[in-house]
Amino acid sequence: MSEGLQLDMQAILERLPHRYPFLLVDRVLELHPGKTIRALKNVTYNEPFFPGHFPGRPVMPGVMIIEALAQAAGILCFVTEGVIPDHNTRFYFVGIDEARFRRPVVPGDQLVLTAQLERSLRGIWRFATKALVGEHEVAGAQMMLAPETSK
Repeated sequence: MSEGLQLDMQAILERLPHRYPFLLVDRVLELHPGKTIRALKNVTYNEPFFPGHFPGRPVMPGVMIIEALAQAAGILCFVTEGVIPDHNTRFYFVGIDEARFRRPVVPGDQLVLTAQLERSLRGIWRFATKALVGEHEVAGAQMMLAPETSK
């Protein structure tokens, strides 16, 4: 199997409509269009949610981990379709099943986000996703996205 595409922050900004403080993908380590993506989120103490979640024991909210997974899957959608998003382009998170949270994610962790395309049918893309810290799975879910493009 080939090495796959790698994307730096500039390429990510060109492919996702999200911006600070809601952009949750720092780098794409490997992407195989129509198949899989492996991306990185560096979790820092400066994240805007840590002061309130929780004071004295910062833990990344599970919904933010799920959102990071959805953003990685969205990059895979756009690259697979050959779409560079513009101000009219969106992808919508339309479903989640079997979400599980196995370990807390804390400042200093590197969150590896993976998404595998299971199928695309009538504009709905279904993915198996996992988030890992080191070798440990911290979260996972089946999720569905519906891209909306200005094509």
